[in-house]
Amino acid sequence: MSVAIEATGLTRSFASGLALDDLTLDVQQGEVLALLGPNGAGKTTTVRLLNGVLRPDRGTARVLGLDPTVDGHEIRRRTGVLTENAGLDERLTARENLLFAARIRGLSRADAETRADELLGRFGMTDRADDQVQGFSTGQRKRLALGRALLHDPDVLFLDEPTSGLDPAATRDVVELIGSLATEHGRTVIVCTHFLGEAGRLAHRMAVLHRGRLQAFGRPDELAAELWDGLDAEIDLGAPIDDRALTLVRTVDGVKAATATASGLHVRVRDREALATIVATLVGREVPVYSAIPHTPTLEDVYFAIEDRFT
Repeated sequence: MSVAIEATGLTRSFASGLALDDLTLDVQQGEVLALLGPNGAGKTTTVRLLNGVLRPDRGTARVLGLDPTVDGHEIRRRTGVLTENAGLDERLTARENLLFAARIRGLSRADAETRADELLGRFGMTDRADDQVQGFSTGQRKRLALGRALLHDPDVLFLDEPTSGLDPAATRDVVELIGSLATEHGRTVIVCTHFLGEAGRLAHRMAVLHRGRLQAFGRPDELAAELWDGLDAEIDLGAPIDDRALTLVRTVDGVKAATATASGLHVRVRDREALATIVATLVGREVPVYSAIPHTPTLEDVYFAIEDRFT
């Protein structure tokens, strides 16, 4: 895959202090990146720098091969941004909101009308197309705002808290939509969110910012391997393991710890291969094994482990 976004040493200060400090990362075309961190971590500043809305104090960036400090207008023509506050005009209807945004984007009236109808249909808003936005639910507003960000078919999407304020059903719909945006068209998506469960379902990689500095960057499994020594797993034997079998498990190469549970045992092992060896050893001694389930750390687990360093 080609690189859609590159940042090298990006730094930006405000009167209140340092907002972003020496940020270096890359995002591949078609990748979904979760940009994570507490309020004030530097996420919004990063998005503004990459879109050419702010200029860095130092460092460089390339978005779709373009320099945001020089080609900001062209970059914004090829990116879509969904802010946490939808910013819709409540006096206008859903269709009018999309048509107005499309015309500002430079679409002809005919193209704007065609595109607006396509997106209203895709986001399940056709039956509300001619209703004023002031009567919409939070989920309907969010879907309409996401449709607005897609009017000009951008190559890169920046989404700030896309599921904030949504009920579980609406959250599921928006998460599925975001996932399809990357897989269907090779669109690159940057998701800034506090909802780590949704981020874990979407993101290929995660970047964790804290007080303007990048503290971790990579796939959750890669970062987990750096944070934890080994893999935890539950082995279901249908009953507590007996002392003789437990002693045998503890001698298996790669086993770091093993304890009995009400239905079998809990183990910490070096890797999945060691877990397979445990199962083979127990089966070889005619101990029935009903399941062996490794607990791979989630994006949420990884994020909080990183954040715990600062508390």
